[in-house]
Amino acid sequence: MKNILLIVISFTFYLSNFTETNANHNHLLDEAINNPQRKNSNKQRDIYRNPKQTLLFFNIDRKKKILEISPGRGWYTEIIGNFMKNTNNFFVAKYKNPQVKIIKKIQKEFDDYFLINREFFGNIKSIYIDKSYHIISEKEEYDMILTFRNTHNWLDNGMAENIYKSFYKILKKGGILGVVQHRANESSNFNFKNGYVKESFLINFIETLGFRLIEKSEINSNTKDLKNYPKGVWTLPPRLIMGNEKKSTYLKIGESDRMTLKFIKE
Repeated sequence: MKNILLIVISFTFYLSNFTETNANHNHLLDEAINNPQRKNSNKQRDIYRNPKQTLLFFNIDRKKKILEISPGRGWYTEIIGNFMKNTNNFFVAKYKNPQVKIIKKIQKEFDDYFLINREFFGNIKSIYIDKSYHIISEKEEYDMILTFRNTHNWLDNGMAENIYKSFYKILKKGGILGVVQHRANESSNFNFKNGYVKESFLINFIETLGFRLIEKSEINSNTKDLKNYPKGVWTLPPRLIMGNEKKSTYLKIGESDRMTLKFIKE
């Protein structure tokens, strides 16, 4: 009877701590997303990118060492940086020697912006991706790796296998890999094209490299996305590559249909 009582007490204590932690994460994420220092142009895209639901789906935690891959202009970095502020647990991986001028420009703007605004988004620490798309890092260094809408680029330039192998190498056992990617129709006669990637192909590709899919979500799906645009995914906002041509139509569609995948390194 005494042993049973101890088990009940221990479980109640664990459940209480778990509930408090979840509540605290919800609160901190809300604060990070509603942070008045976020760019207004970024906030306007929350309706399509669902940051709170997405990050909770990936089980983001301030105690975890988190790496965001190729953060672009820092749409997610603003949120994660604020959420992880003062933990020393948030890193981004950038290209060490970008071969494309626009990437070099974007990374410079990223560095300048987050340096000036470190009071609001924390001290964002960087590691680097070399020219072979290997991440320069110690083995099993991170608890979580997140990549948002990058994989189509790596598939197009033939570097997807290298960088995903690098993810596996630097992620701890039991660590989580979170992937958000523009999604092609399963009936498509291609695996990847014009920014879209077939979900079944990508899952198989990543699992072949050692990860295991543990859950997927429709958080970032968009059934309005026709996926048949001559200029590909960049036809839709935010890029709107067609300019004013059918702009109102593309704005009504919104941002692309996306898969949201959670893998584990066992």
